[in-house]
Amino acid sequence: MAERKFTDIAHDFLGSAHVFASAVEDVIERRLLAEAAGKHLTLSQFRLLKLVAMTDAHTISDVGLFLGVSNAAASKAVDKLVRRKLLRRKEGRPDRREIRLSLTEASKRLLDAYEQKKRRKLAEVFQGFAGDELRRTADLLDRISAGLVDHHSHEREVCLQCGIYFRNECLVRKLLNRECFYLRNRIQRLRSHQTTANEAAGK
Repeated sequence: MAERKFTDIAHDFLGSAHVFASAVEDVIERRLLAEAAGKHLTLSQFRLLKLVAMTDAHTISDVGLFLGVSNAAASKAVDKLVRRKLLRRKEGRPDRREIRLSLTEASKRLLDAYEQKKRRKLAEVFQGFAGDELRRTADLLDRISAGLVDHHSHEREVCLQCGIYFRNECLVRKLLNRECFYLRNRIQRLRSHQTTANEAAGK
């Protein structure tokens, strides 16, 4: 009976977490994005811009790895933003086959407008909550997220995309002391590129 009651509480908690995540996506992402960019930018395109802005994912391969899509799908998504002058592409160095991505002035202005609206909205929503209360809740959510990842996901499939929105650290690395698949694959690719560059330079 005690185990069933605990399971019911956990189930209710996950239900509340799902409602919270849905509210964040609808209010903080979709509605504020519509205010900042109108109907001219989809949520997936916005996330791609945030990915380039807030992480070191600056190649087509990085975009594909981070978002969990093929390089072809990543390239197609990038092409649309390049045509709209929201992303810039140029050949990488030393490997000219690697396309480097960067924001344009237009996309920087768009992201700045979104961030200003987001700060105002968060100030309105959370003004009735104490900072310590929010920090304890955030820590609890992090521990539960890490527990779910640790017990129910193969490590090569784990990437919570921590760096796109509100934080600059990897939750998997912080609480589970291991790299998510994106960081691990990126490090391996960088080492491979460095080896190729050294061989080409005759080192």
